[in-house]
Amino acid sequence: TGRELGHKKEAFDRWMAKLVLAVVGYGHFFIEHNKGHHRDVATPDDPATSRMGENIYSFATREIPGAFKRAWELEEVRLERSGKSVWSLDNEILQPLIITVALYSALLSFFGPNMLIFLPIQMAFGWRQLTSANYIEHYGLLREKLPNGKYEHQKPYHSWNSNHIMSNLILFHLQRHSDH
Repeated sequence: TGRELGHKKEAFDRWMAKLVLAVVGYGHFFIEHNKGHHRDVATPDDPATSRMGENIYSFATREIPGAFKRAWELEEVRLERSGKSVWSLDNEILQPLIITVALYSALLSFFGPNMLIFLPIQMAFGWRQLTSANYIEHYGLLREKLPNGKYEHQKPYHSWNSNHIMSNLILFHLQRHSDH
């Protein structure tokens, strides 16, 4: 849900995306997916595109840190252009991180140390869902590099799609991945 809300134009929807992603401690995905993955999808520059023959475990060890690194770099450039510090509250990675820290602190205070078992489990589940979706949606697909050094424009065949009613209902229209 957080992933799909991040594609919306309304400020409320985009804040809801940050909030939903903050629950699993993956708020940087909001920046990385929309500003990095959409630009570089199906290229070697995209940590969120799985390579032909790459298993999901190798992909996850490359994608998870690579996505955070690219999100931070994108946010640093955006904030520099507007004359703001990367450590300001305008940083759209720090915003959901603050929510994560506040939420987890409140849960630990209210429910006690037992949350130290459940919070990592629910985080891992959320991270696995997003990583699995990225792994499947572009597995082995590669855009052609043009003579000018740029990559061809993204086309529907640079994403795997599934036109089934149940996947549409269950995955919030994610099955038509190339449409977004």
